Amino acid sequence: MSATDHAADVRELRERLRAREAELDRLTQELAETNRGVVALYAELDDRAQALGQMSETKTRFLSDMSHELRAPLASMINLTRLLLAHSDGPLTAEQEYQVQLIQQSAESLSEMVNDLLDIAKIEARKVELRLEDVSVAEVFAGLRGMFRPLATNEHVALVFEDPAEPIVLTTDEQRVAQVLRNFVSNALKFTTEGEVRVTALVGGDDRVVLEVADTGVGIAPEHQARIFEDYAQVDGPIQKRVRGTGLGLPLTRKLARLLGGEVRLASRPGEGSRFSLVVPRVHPAAERAG
Repeated sequence: MSATDHAADVRELRERLRAREAELDRLTQELAETNRGVVALYAELDDRAQALGQMSETKTRFLSDMSHELRAPLASMINLTRLLLAHSDGPLTAEQEYQVQLIQQSAESLSEMVNDLLDIAKIEARKVELRLEDVSVAEVFAGLRGMFRPLATNEHVALVFEDPAEPIVLTTDEQRVAQVLRNFVSNALKFTTEGEVRVTALVGGDDRVVLEVADTGVGIAPEHQARIFEDYAQVDGPIQKRVRGTGLGLPLTRKLARLLGGEVRLASRPGEGSRFSLVVPRVHPAAERAG
């Protein structure tokens, strides 16, 4: 190779090296700019997370304060309507009694919503303390049976509590388990015009217990089954318009189920009824850790 050719090769290599260095500088600059953008994005996300946290805390505090303020006057209103319907101050005309009953139903519905709001606020603020103890499923059913006996007034719908064939004892919060089942049974009675509402319990896999409320009511279309667990969600329908609820009961049951270490399941078909299930561990995880 001649000296001229060698010099040309060296110049070409130098040019390539300079081009590579220029490309490396460009990439380094782009990387630095990207890093600055990522840092700025993280800072913005952190600011937004803090703002959302403050908004959530404000909402929770508002719900809690509002719920407490409303409970006392609502309780007074309900007690007053009960006195009037008991004819404590003298008889009412048929129209007056009907109107007082409407007032009572509205006040009780609003009271139910206030209680649900308060429970949701407590859960979101992580202020719900579970009282873990040994709980007999049969005793839970007995308590619910006594509670709903005077409320199951539709003679075309049978309310059946089927005690387990073998005793089932949970280590959990009895009040919260009963609260979830109470909501399921109440909804089932509202949306079942004939047939039955049946409450059962069985031990499933992984040492979990399935507490189920099955009805022969209107059922829920597949496209609505996720939506009914959203806050304030309502599903339109002939019966729903007549017995509209607060839209908070089912979302609350899902939150309570998670507190209990379990989950809520739903199986339903329009016109064939629904099965709402509370699936909980036989022993709450907190009790296992304490043991």
